[in-house]
Amino acid sequence: MEHKTNKLFNEFPEVSASQWEEVVMKDLKGADYTKKLIWKTPEGFDVKPYYRAENLSEIPWINAFPGDFPFVRGNKASGNNWLVRQDIVVDDIAQANAKALDILMKGVDALGFQLDCKKYYTIDQIDALLKNIRADIAEINFIGSSQHLELVKMLDQLVRQYNRPLDKITGSVNYDPVLRFSRRGIWYDSMEADFERAHDLLKAAAALPNYRVIGVNGHIFADAGATITQEMAFTLAAGTEYLTRLVGKGLFIGEVAPKMKFNLGVGSNYFMEIAKFRALRMLWAQIVNAYGLNDARNGRMFIHATNNSWNFTIYDPWVNALRTTTGTMAAVLAGVDSFTVKPYDHAVEKPTAFAERIARNQQLVLKEESYLDRIADPAAGSYYIENLTQLLMDEAWQLFLKIDDEGGFIQALEKGMIQQQLKESATRRNNNIASRREILLGTNQFPNFNENLSEEISAAAMQADDKSDPAATIETIKVYRGAMEFERLRYLTDRFSLKNERPVAWMLTFGNLAMRKARANFAANFFACAGFAVKDNPGFATIHEGIAAAKAEKPAIVVICSSDEEYEGNALAIFEALRNETLVVLAGQPVGLTDTLRQAGMEHFIHVKSNVLETLRSFQQLLGMKEGL
Repeated sequence: MEHKTNKLFNEFPEVSASQWEEVVMKDLKGADYTKKLIWKTPEGFDVKPYYRAENLSEIPWINAFPGDFPFVRGNKASGNNWLVRQDIVVDDIAQANAKALDILMKGVDALGFQLDCKKYYTIDQIDALLKNIRADIAEINFIGSSQHLELVKMLDQLVRQYNRPLDKITGSVNYDPVLRFSRRGIWYDSMEADFERAHDLLKAAAALPNYRVIGVNGHIFADAGATITQEMAFTLAAGTEYLTRLVGKGLFIGEVAPKMKFNLGVGSNYFMEIAKFRALRMLWAQIVNAYGLNDARNGRMFIHATNNSWNFTIYDPWVNALRTTTGTMAAVLAGVDSFTVKPYDHAVEKPTAFAERIARNQQLVLKEESYLDRIADPAAGSYYIENLTQLLMDEAWQLFLKIDDEGGFIQALEKGMIQQQLKESATRRNNNIASRREILLGTNQFPNFNENLSEEISAAAMQADDKSDPAATIETIKVYRGAMEFERLRYLTDRFSLKNERPVAWMLTFGNLAMRKARANFAANFFACAGFAVKDNPGFATIHEGIAAAKAEKPAIVVICSSDEEYEGNALAIFEALRNETLVVLAGQPVGLTDTLRQAGMEHFIHVKSNVLETLRSFQQLLGMKEGL
């Protein structure tokens, strides 16, 4: 048989972009294309509704290979293996060692030891902590300690003592005085002394070529409410501070850049997060190259990533496992070097063994069962992701240059530029969550109606994490979770309900079946966000039946649910009949009728443009709920 090779679908004629646009405009029926189909991102650029092959023509790296400069396609020439990391809080050295050995047998190949910054550790204690752990097989990372230089020296001594190959020792100490200054407003000793210690760390770790001693903790920006482009620009600017100051101390760029590790966060914006890591690697390679590389490999950005805490929730915490799975997928597909999945209960308590097991297995399923470790840069060539990468790169670079014009990251902090940008972004995001333009599932939309917290929750769990030192010389960066305001709202209802009857939002439904069901569902989700009990009704034959039933049940809130047409004449009658017995709310905002109802004394309307948070707070106040219950 003669073998023939045909291109798939080559029998179909090519469709031009103008033909696509013609069909789109026809389907829009005169509606504004830009408003309907162009996504205006918080990052500051527009995203088209579709991309085509011709949109790759100006992508400069499109023919680059994985593992090649500028590393947009990853640090590895083949495959996509990453290290599965789990962090351990070291309260007791023997217990921490036992836990490390246990999880190493359960798929973990990178360990993060969270040390106590107020304790001084001896070499014997570090030896006991690492007992029976092969430092040339498992990555060893130290977090939280102020003994960075001593830890590097101790690790160097121990691996020599146990005759481990020095070039196989991987991991990091997370020395990041710039982070300390950002979060606490003070240096360890002074700016000059702290950067001198960074210089000493590099010298101390010279014999451990793959052990990284400078940390750049860009995850704090996302957890402070930054947009992705802000997160990128601030991270790059912070990293550049180390390059500039350490090269200024006489070090060659090849001695500095390879000893840095970027600790970054990943959020829920799946495709944008994939593009973010790709864009970051390319921009960092270009920055390092500007210092005079003699080996392209020194331009690689080594990334440890973890899930942002920003979108974690206390209520319905199991949803966090869904958030972390998509975030983890985005990061590993983008080619990070190691990853830690935050346990789903991370926001409210010390993670349980069960939650830690789930977190570990999320990565292992993606690696062992989904084979995400097999293919380098699977996003390559995607019209959408390649263009997102370019857009993020351009926008982040412009902001980076503005920071550079301010004198660099530290001076931008001292002038308040970084903090101001973060506050503006956080305010926008908070307002979007309050009005449900940004959704946190289970918190400001589709809450679990049956979930109540009877146990007391630490106030710190629902407050921003402020590490400001009393001697701070700058306004510090505070991290928080986007769900906090809604959680405080709902928690207030739960505490109130321990001593009082839980308020009920009762649906008075009548008329048009589709509209009454839609508005009852909307109202039920609306009030459940504050932890109110919700009672729906199948629909009353007349409003008089509904009024009688409401008077019999005496709910705290009655919500009128029907169509705009049937509100005419009926809504006012219901309000007049119940106004002295309960809070009467109208689901919707019927044009014309709303003013009439307001003139009659009706104050409460809920609709898609409502500020859900402020509206629910006002109902809590009307029902006698006060903070501090």
